[in-house]
Amino acid sequence: MQHWTQSALGHYLLDWEQQCCDEAVADIFGYHSLQLGMPMLQGLRANRMPHRWLAVDCPQACEPLEGMPAAGMPVSLVTDPAALPFAEASLDLVMMPHTLETSPDPHAVLREAARVLVPEGRLVVCGLNPASLLGVQRRVERGTAYLPEVGWGVGYWRLRDWLQLLAFDIEAVQFGCYRPATQSAQWLRRWRFMDRVGRLGWPMLGGAYCVVAVKRVAGMRMLESAWRSRPARAGAAMPVAHRQGPADTA
Repeated sequence: MQHWTQSALGHYLLDWEQQCCDEAVADIFGYHSLQLGMPMLQGLRANRMPHRWLAVDCPQACEPLEGMPAAGMPVSLVTDPAALPFAEASLDLVMMPHTLETSPDPHAVLREAARVLVPEGRLVVCGLNPASLLGVQRRVERGTAYLPEVGWGVGYWRLRDWLQLLAFDIEAVQFGCYRPATQSAQWLRRWRFMDRVGRLGWPMLGGAYCVVAVKRVAGMRMLESAWRSRPARAGAAMPVAHRQGPADTA
Protein backbone atom coordinates (compact mmCIF):
# COMPACT_ATOMS: atom_id res chain seq x y z
CA MET A 1 0.00 0.00 0.00
CA GLN A 2 3.02 2.30 0.16
CA HIS A 3 2.72 3.33 -3.51
CA TRP A 4 -1.07 3.48 -3.45
CA THR A 5 -1.12 6.09 -0.68
CA GLN A 6 0.39 8.58 -3.15
CA SER A 7 -2.93 8.76 -5.03
CA ALA A 8 -5.77 11.14 -4.16
CA LEU A 9 -7.83 8.23 -2.83
CA GLY A 10 -4.89 7.03 -0.77
CA HIS A 11 -4.43 10.46 0.82
CA TYR A 12 -8.14 10.56 1.63
CA LEU A 13 -8.00 7.18 3.39
CA LEU A 14 -4.71 7.97 5.12
CA ASP A 15 -5.99 11.27 6.54
CA TRP A 16 -9.06 9.57 8.00
CA GLU A 17 -7.02 6.76 9.56
CA GLN A 18 -4.50 9.21 11.00
CA GLN A 19 -7.28 11.05 12.79
CA CYS A 20 -8.78 7.80 14.10
CA CYS A 21 -5.43 6.53 15.37
CA ASP A 22 -4.67 9.82 17.12
CA GLU A 23 -8.00 9.63 18.95
CA ALA A 24 -7.62 5.92 19.76
CA VAL A 25 -4.14 5.98 21.33
CA ALA A 26 -4.16 9.38 23.06
CA ASP A 27 -5.43 8.01 26.38
CA ILE A 28 -3.77 4.57 26.35
CA PHE A 29 -1.09 4.40 29.02
CA GLY A 30 1.79 2.01 29.57
CA TYR A 31 5.46 1.63 28.69
CA HIS A 32 5.83 -0.29 25.41
CA SER A 33 3.91 0.15 22.14
CA LEU A 34 4.43 -1.29 18.65
CA GLN A 35 3.11 -0.42 15.19
CA LEU A 36 3.22 -3.19 12.59
CA GLY A 37 3.75 -1.89 9.07
CA MET A 38 2.61 1.14 7.05
CA PRO A 39 5.37 3.65 7.94
CA MET A 40 3.53 6.48 6.16
CA LEU A 41 0.90 6.35 8.93
CA GLN A 42 2.21 7.82 12.19
CA GLY A 43 -0.15 5.77 14.31
CA LEU A 44 1.67 6.26 17.62
CA ARG A 45 2.46 9.96 17.42
CA ALA A 46 -0.35 10.92 19.84
CA ASN A 47 0.61 8.25 22.37
CA ARG A 48 2.76 9.14 25.37
CA MET A 49 4.44 5.81 26.11
CA PRO A 50 8.22 6.12 26.58
CA HIS A 51 9.04 3.19 24.27
CA ARG A 52 7.44 3.21 20.80
CA TRP A 53 8.58 1.03 17.92
CA LEU A 54 7.75 0.73 14.24
CA ALA A 55 8.19 -2.71 12.66
CA VAL A 56 8.01 -3.60 8.95
CA ASP A 57 8.04 -6.96 7.21
CA CYS A 58 10.55 -6.14 4.44
CA PRO A 59 13.71 -3.97 4.26
CA GLN A 60 12.36 -2.01 1.26
CA ALA A 61 9.67 -0.47 3.48
CA CYS A 62 12.40 1.30 5.47
CA GLU A 63 13.16 3.60 2.53
CA PRO A 64 10.69 6.44 1.83
CA LEU A 65 9.31 6.74 -1.67
CA GLU A 66 10.58 9.41 -4.05
CA GLY A 67 8.86 12.71 -3.34
CA MET A 68 7.37 11.38 -0.11
CA PRO A 69 8.53 12.70 3.30
CA ALA A 70 9.95 10.20 5.74
CA ALA A 71 7.74 8.96 8.55
CA GLY A 72 7.93 10.78 11.85
CA MET A 73 9.02 7.61 13.65
CA PRO A 74 11.96 5.66 12.21
CA VAL A 75 11.73 1.94 11.52
CA SER A 76 13.00 0.01 14.54
CA LEU A 77 13.06 -3.57 13.27
CA VAL A 78 12.22 -5.83 10.34
CA THR A 79 10.15 -8.84 11.39
CA ASP A 80 7.33 -11.14 10.42
CA PRO A 81 4.12 -9.89 12.09
CA ALA A 82 3.18 -13.52 12.79
CA ALA A 83 6.46 -14.14 14.70
CA LEU A 84 7.33 -11.09 16.78
CA PRO A 85 10.64 -11.01 18.71
CA PHE A 86 8.97 -9.99 21.97
CA ALA A 87 8.35 -11.93 25.15
CA GLU A 88 4.88 -13.01 26.14
CA ALA A 89 2.80 -10.26 27.80
CA SER A 90 5.44 -7.56 27.22
CA LEU A 91 3.63 -4.88 25.16
CA ASP A 92 0.91 -2.49 26.29
CA LEU A 93 -0.27 -1.43 22.83
CA VAL A 94 -0.10 -3.04 19.38
CA MET A 95 -1.29 -1.16 16.30
CA MET A 96 -1.95 -2.98 13.02
CA PRO A 97 -2.78 -0.61 10.13
CA HIS A 98 -3.78 -2.88 7.22
CA THR A 99 -1.51 -5.60 8.57
CA LEU A 100 -4.21 -8.24 8.11
CA GLU A 101 -4.76 -7.42 4.40
CA THR A 102 -1.06 -7.75 3.63
CA SER A 103 -0.52 -10.98 5.58
CA PRO A 104 -1.02 -14.49 4.13
CA ASP A 105 -2.31 -15.68 7.53
CA PRO A 106 -4.21 -12.87 9.28
CA HIS A 107 -5.46 -15.14 12.06
CA ALA A 108 -1.87 -16.05 12.98
CA VAL A 109 -1.04 -12.33 13.16
CA LEU A 110 -3.91 -11.78 15.61
CA ARG A 111 -2.79 -14.73 17.73
CA GLU A 112 0.72 -13.30 17.88
CA ALA A 113 -0.64 -9.91 18.95
CA ALA A 114 -2.64 -11.61 21.71
CA ARG A 115 0.52 -13.38 22.88
CA VAL A 116 2.71 -10.29 23.26
CA LEU A 117 0.03 -8.05 24.78
CA VAL A 118 -0.20 -7.68 28.55
CA PRO A 119 -3.56 -8.29 30.25
CA GLU A 120 -5.80 -5.26 29.64
CA GLY A 121 -3.48 -4.28 26.76
CA ARG A 122 -4.94 -2.55 23.70
CA LEU A 123 -5.02 -3.68 20.09
CA VAL A 124 -5.83 -1.15 17.34
CA VAL A 125 -6.72 -2.58 13.91
CA CYS A 126 -7.29 -0.48 10.78
CA GLY A 127 -8.63 -2.31 7.75
CA LEU A 128 -10.59 -2.09 4.51
CA ASN A 129 -14.25 -2.99 4.75
CA PRO A 130 -15.32 -5.52 2.06
CA ALA A 131 -19.00 -4.65 2.70
CA SER A 132 -18.73 -1.11 1.34
CA LEU A 133 -18.82 0.87 -1.87
CA LEU A 134 -15.03 0.72 -1.98
CA GLY A 135 -15.17 -3.08 -1.58
CA VAL A 136 -17.64 -3.40 -4.46
CA GLN A 137 -15.51 -1.19 -6.72
CA ARG A 138 -12.42 -3.26 -5.94
CA ARG A 139 -14.24 -6.41 -7.08
CA VAL A 140 -15.64 -4.84 -10.25
CA GLU A 141 -12.63 -2.72 -11.29
CA ARG A 142 -9.82 -5.18 -10.68
CA GLY A 143 -6.32 -4.05 -11.54
CA THR A 144 -7.16 -0.34 -11.46
CA ALA A 145 -4.16 1.75 -10.43
CA TYR A 146 -5.99 4.00 -7.97
CA LEU A 147 -7.36 1.04 -5.94
CA PRO A 148 -5.20 -0.75 -3.33
CA GLU A 149 -3.60 -4.00 -4.52
CA VAL A 150 -3.99 -5.95 -1.30
CA GLY A 151 -6.27 -8.73 -0.10
CA TRP A 152 -10.02 -8.26 0.01
CA GLY A 153 -9.74 -7.48 3.67
CA VAL A 154 -11.23 -8.93 6.84
CA GLY A 155 -14.79 -7.76 7.44
CA TYR A 156 -15.72 -6.23 10.75
CA TRP A 157 -18.00 -9.12 11.78
CA ARG A 158 -15.35 -11.73 11.03
CA LEU A 159 -12.73 -9.69 12.85
CA ARG A 160 -15.03 -9.39 15.85
CA ASP A 161 -15.50 -13.18 15.96
CA TRP A 162 -11.74 -13.77 15.73
CA LEU A 163 -11.08 -11.29 18.53
CA GLN A 164 -13.69 -12.90 20.76
CA LEU A 165 -12.04 -16.29 20.27
CA LEU A 166 -8.76 -14.72 21.41
CA ALA A 167 -10.38 -13.25 24.56
CA PHE A 168 -10.58 -9.67 23.29
CA ASP A 169 -13.42 -7.27 24.01
CA ILE A 170 -14.30 -4.57 21.48
CA GLU A 171 -13.87 -1.20 23.17
CA ALA A 172 -14.53 1.18 20.26
CA VAL A 173 -15.32 0.99 16.52
CA GLN A 174 -15.24 3.72 13.87
CA PHE A 175 -16.26 3.49 10.22
CA GLY A 176 -15.34 6.09 7.60
CA CYS A 177 -14.48 6.86 3.96
CA TYR A 178 -17.93 6.72 2.37
CA ARG A 179 -17.01 8.56 -0.83
CA PRO A 180 -16.85 6.63 -4.12
CA ALA A 181 -13.36 5.58 -5.16
CA THR A 182 -11.97 7.85 -7.86
CA GLN A 183 -8.50 8.94 -8.98
CA SER A 184 -9.54 12.59 -9.25
CA ALA A 185 -8.97 14.79 -6.20
CA GLN A 186 -11.54 17.24 -7.55
CA TRP A 187 -14.28 14.59 -7.65
CA LEU A 188 -13.34 13.41 -4.17
CA ARG A 189 -13.93 16.94 -2.90
CA ARG A 190 -17.29 17.05 -4.70
CA TRP A 191 -18.34 13.82 -2.99
CA ARG A 192 -17.46 15.23 0.43
CA PHE A 193 -21.09 15.27 1.54
CA MET A 194 -21.13 11.45 1.31
CA ASP A 195 -19.13 11.21 4.54
CA ARG A 196 -21.83 13.04 6.47
CA VAL A 197 -24.68 11.15 4.81
CA GLY A 198 -22.94 7.80 5.27
CA ARG A 199 -22.35 8.28 8.99
CA LEU A 200 -26.07 8.96 9.46
CA GLY A 201 -27.62 6.60 6.90
CA TRP A 202 -25.37 3.52 6.65
CA PRO A 203 -22.68 3.88 9.33
CA MET A 204 -21.29 0.33 9.09
CA LEU A 205 -20.78 0.44 5.30
CA GLY A 206 -17.76 2.74 5.31
CA GLY A 207 -14.77 1.90 3.14
CA ALA A 208 -12.49 1.53 6.17
CA TYR A 209 -12.80 0.80 9.88
CA CYS A 210 -10.75 1.32 13.03
CA VAL A 211 -11.27 -1.14 15.90
CA VAL A 212 -9.90 -0.81 19.44
CA ALA A 213 -9.93 -4.08 21.42
CA VAL A 214 -8.88 -4.95 24.98
CA LYS A 215 -7.20 -8.21 25.96
CA ARG A 216 -9.06 -9.87 28.82
CA VAL A 217 -7.66 -12.59 31.09
CA ALA A 218 -10.11 -14.73 33.06
CA GLY A 219 -9.64 -14.58 36.82
CA MET A 220 -7.38 -11.55 36.73
CA ARG A 221 -7.97 -8.75 39.23
CA MET A 222 -6.32 -5.38 39.00
CA LEU A 223 -4.30 -4.61 42.12
CA GLU A 224 -4.89 -1.37 43.93
CA SER A 225 -2.26 0.84 45.46
CA ALA A 226 -0.87 -0.25 48.82
CA TRP A 227 -2.26 2.77 50.61
CA ARG A 228 -5.74 1.97 49.30
CA SER A 229 -5.73 -1.68 50.34
CA ARG A 230 -4.23 -1.08 53.81
CA PRO A 231 -6.95 -1.39 56.51
CA ALA A 232 -7.59 1.71 58.56
CA ARG A 233 -6.36 1.58 62.12
CA ALA A 234 -8.87 2.08 64.88
CA GLY A 235 -8.19 5.03 67.10
CA ALA A 236 -6.73 4.27 70.54
CA ALA A 237 -9.09 4.62 73.50
CA MET A 238 -8.52 7.84 75.38
CA PRO A 239 -8.97 7.72 79.18
CA VAL A 240 -11.53 10.17 80.44
CA ALA A 241 -10.59 11.79 83.77
CA HIS A 242 -13.48 12.48 86.14
CA ARG A 243 -12.87 15.24 88.61
CA GLN A 244 -14.84 14.96 91.79
CA GLY A 245 -16.47 18.23 92.55
CA PRO A 246 -18.31 19.57 95.61
CA ALA A 247 -21.66 18.40 94.26
CA ASP A 248 -20.39 14.79 94.09
CA THR A 249 -19.20 14.78 97.70
CA ALA A 250 -22.49 16.00 99.06
